[in-house]
Amino acid sequence: MLEKYKKLVFYVLSIIFAALVIYLVIELGIGNLESQKVIEPVFAIQNQQNHFEQFWDAFYPNFTNPLSIFILQILIIIITARLFSYISNKIGQPSVIGEIFAGIFLGPSLLGSIFPEFSSFLFPIESLGNLKFLSQVGLILFMFVVGMELDLKVLRTKAHEAVVISHMSIVVPFMLGTGLAYFVYLDYAPAGTAFLPFALFMGIAMSITAFPVLARIIQERELTRTPLGALIITCAAADDISAWCIFAAVVAIVKAGTLVGAGYTILLAVLYVIIMIKVVRPFLARFGKVCSSKESMNKSVVAMIFIILLLSSYATEIIGIHAIFGAFMAGVIMPQSINFRKVFAEKIEDVSLLLFLPLFFVFTGLRTQVSLLGDSTSWQVCGLIILVAVVGKFVGSAVAAKFVGQNWRNSIIIGSLMNTRGLMELIILNIGFDLGILSPDIFAMMVIMALTTTAMAGPVLDLVDYLLPDRTLDDMVDIKPNNIPKNKVLISFADSDKGRVMLDIAKTIWGTNNSSYTAIHILPSDEVHQYDFEDDRSDRFTPIKEQANHLGIRLNTILKVSQQKISKEVAKQADQGNYDFLMIGIGSSIYKDTLLGKLISTSIHIINPEKLIETFTKKDELLNSELVGDRTKYLIAESNCCTGILFNKEFKSAHKILIITLSVADSFLLTFAARILSNDNKVEVTVLDAANLLSQSVEFSKEIEAFRVLFPMSASVSSSINPDEAFFMEYDLMIISYDSWKKCVNDTKNVWLAYAPSTLIIKPAKSRK
Repeated sequence: MLEKYKKLVFYVLSIIFAALVIYLVIELGIGNLESQKVIEPVFAIQNQQNHFEQFWDAFYPNFTNPLSIFILQILIIIITARLFSYISNKIGQPSVIGEIFAGIFLGPSLLGSIFPEFSSFLFPIESLGNLKFLSQVGLILFMFVVGMELDLKVLRTKAHEAVVISHMSIVVPFMLGTGLAYFVYLDYAPAGTAFLPFALFMGIAMSITAFPVLARIIQERELTRTPLGALIITCAAADDISAWCIFAAVVAIVKAGTLVGAGYTILLAVLYVIIMIKVVRPFLARFGKVCSSKESMNKSVVAMIFIILLLSSYATEIIGIHAIFGAFMAGVIMPQSINFRKVFAEKIEDVSLLLFLPLFFVFTGLRTQVSLLGDSTSWQVCGLIILVAVVGKFVGSAVAAKFVGQNWRNSIIIGSLMNTRGLMELIILNIGFDLGILSPDIFAMMVIMALTTTAMAGPVLDLVDYLLPDRTLDDMVDIKPNNIPKNKVLISFADSDKGRVMLDIAKTIWGTNNSSYTAIHILPSDEVHQYDFEDDRSDRFTPIKEQANHLGIRLNTILKVSQQKISKEVAKQADQGNYDFLMIGIGSSIYKDTLLGKLISTSIHIINPEKLIETFTKKDELLNSELVGDRTKYLIAESNCCTGILFNKEFKSAHKILIITLSVADSFLLTFAARILSNDNKVEVTVLDAANLLSQSVEFSKEIEAFRVLFPMSASVSSSINPDEAFFMEYDLMIISYDSWKKCVNDTKNVWLAYAPSTLIIKPAKSRK
């Protein structure tokens, strides 16, 4: 017995012995040593206070020490940025719009105006330096990723049209921006600022395009694989490279103070670019050939890339053209291997986008004082800035596109997308503010302009689709009734291996004759890069395509990028495509089983309007099993076509299938059983009459008898009311109706869910009016 507990006894005795030794040392120190030492006054005061006062005096400063404030700032910034990003996506706007608004919300324009004491506690003046430098680190990482997103191969193949459009989208707004500077210089330029740097900054601020936002809009609009999408991406890439080079020259001129001094800076910058292209890039090209997988991307490789990134940023900062240009250039010269760029981007992008960049947005918001635009004249100037920005970028790009041979529809689309400015604009504005070229009021006006021009893109594209629909799509569709399959099956998958299983089961039900199969995969817009979109298509669909070839199925594929909820996009696709059957996998909720998870889930219900509505309308009570996550619930509630929800328990093949019937309404499952047996006579189907319906319903008895007569060799009926685990182990797949599955969940029959094999839950189609 002692041998069994000797480790526990040893542990307890060791702790007791150590505690006694510590206690004796402290008592001896207080009694023998403390009297020989002069005690500081603070300790003397503490000895006169009660225990709570001592605790509070020691505890309260923890709230206000710089590290606590900084951690609280980051926490509130991330939560606010994600909330505003969610709201922005719900109204069809890019995430960057919401993140910029989050910065303005936390700044003096809103939070500082409504709760000035809390704002001064959360963002004290002395803490802004920490935010600034950490946000600069975020910008360096972000600009590095932006540089990697540029595909220089595209520039070579589409250069002719793209150069004309992109350079006109720089020259025209730059010209209008410098012209605008002439009229606003006296009233809005900071004291002591020369006209040349002010005019140059106004010009470049009007000329920039937000490449990341533009690329994601193209993906969401499904333009990536079209000639128009390729042209726009090329224009944006050429615009980015040209505009940032011009911006580097502008910064050099401003910092040098004279054109002669700027000449030396520009010469150093040219030398830097030559070294990066002729020396560093060839080295990285060889480097990328052996480091294009996650396995080869070890810590030494990552360290090497970061060293190059930081050295490049350091060089441009020392030269005088700002560190972000070096980060951008480092990204551009990275190996062109898609795998290399994708693997490395995954390592740094989440930290950059979710942690560092929100700090930059809030730091920008703290500088943006909309209250400075207190009179009508200021708002008129703000409106004029927006007008000049739109005319220069939108009209300049559209007219240039029309000139090189694009139709008006494509030209307007190009203009609207090139007019997006987003985060790129904020970067330039903050540099101008730091250099003392932009005053607080002109800075606020330019931030409002960046928001307006970026938010315009979505509505303008929707209006173009409505007024000028793309007629070329009509020519691509061969509308012949005889060619339209009788049964259309849509398989929505997140994991490719689960997609293979769903395709196998769908083929078992629907067969290959007179049926078409489409696999759809939805990607969130903020997880996709322009350079790896096609690579994603290959990676996601290769396993399920291989399975389709093995089964003799011709599989169509849909890869979509969406800001909306994935479940909403799938339901929309199923409805628009008039599919007969939608198959999905069960998605588990991440909030179940833990107290913290339930608290988070409750919070999401509070801040998510849709969740709040579901709570009040009792819509969420339709599915109360924790096996079902939010996405699955939405699809069950909203999809109009017949929907199959697969709960996979290591499904291999369907030789023996069990169909559960708990009510007369479940007789529609016999149609599925008939389809299965018609497609494969080697499959055996058993109908489990678990509610003894054969003796209660004449109608059900007739349908069962007709089914057995039709398939006498492979169809059987079981009347076992309380089947055990051994009964279920005989089957490869169980099929049950949605309503009966709910009964199993809420009734004592929920033990079946533990015994059941892989299960397909079928919800009948809604009646279409």
